[in-house]
Amino acid sequence: MLEIHGPPQGQPVVLLHHGLGAVRSWRGQFPALAAAGYRAIAYDRWGFGRSDPRQVYAIPNFQEDVADLKLLLKELDINQPALIGHSDGGKVAMYYAAAYPGKVAALVLIATHAYIEPKMEDGIRQMWEQYGQDARFRGQLGRVHGDQAEAVFQGWFSGWINPGNAGWDLRPLLREIDCPALVVQGLEDEHASPGHARQIAAALPNAGLWLAPDAGHMLPQDFPQALNTKLVDFLANVYLANRVVGTSAA
Repeated sequence: MLEIHGPPQGQPVVLLHHGLGAVRSWRGQFPALAAAGYRAIAYDRWGFGRSDPRQVYAIPNFQEDVADLKLLLKELDINQPALIGHSDGGKVAMYYAAAYPGKVAALVLIATHAYIEPKMEDGIRQMWEQYGQDARFRGQLGRVHGDQAEAVFQGWFSGWINPGNAGWDLRPLLREIDCPALVVQGLEDEHASPGHARQIAAALPNAGLWLAPDAGHMLPQDFPQALNTKLVDFLANVYLANRVVGTSAA
C-alpha cells in the first residue's frame, strides 16, 4: 500500500516505518507534513501491512528494502527526497543515503540503531514475551498486517535475535552520509540507550540531536505533536539553507 499526502509540487518526504509497522504507523505525521507544504509519501515495505508476503526479511542489512526504495523513487520520479525513518526504517534510510550520496536532501532517524547493544537485545526478548502473552498486542498486529501478522513478527524477531547478526555494525558507513540529518530518540526508549543516539549523531558529518524527555521507542505514535514540530522545523531549515530541488521534473 502507498499513501501520498500534501500538494503534488511539495518537496517530497518519504517515511519508512518501523520493524512491526506499516503505512498507518505515520497517521500522526501526515497532516502536519501536508499542512507545511510537503508531499508526504509512505508505503508498506515488502512483507508488511498489505504488501506482498515475504519469505525472508533482509535483517540486518536491508539490501532488498533499499532496492525497493530506489525503485519506488524512480517510479514516482523523485530525485532528492528527505527520508524519515523510524527504527528499522531508519536503518533502511541510512543504508540508502550511504549508497547514493547526493541523492538524499535530508535524513531524520527516529529511535533507530547502528549496532546491537544489550538494551536492544533485552527489548526484543521482551517483545517476544509480550507477543506470546498479550492477545491485545497480537490483535493489533493482525489489524495492521492481516493474515501475514505471524510471519511479520517471526521474521522480525528471528532476524534480530539471530546470533550470526550479533556483530552487525553500521557505524563505519555513517561518515559516508553527506546530507543534513536529525537524530531523534526518546530518553525512555526500551530498545536503546541515549548514548546510542549520541554516537550516531556524532558520527554523521552534519547532524543534530534531539533526545525527547519521557518518550519511549514509539515516539511517532505517542508524542506526535512534539515530533511533528521538530520535523517541520528541521525540514524548513534544510530547504531554506540549501534550496533543494526535490523532483527531477522540477
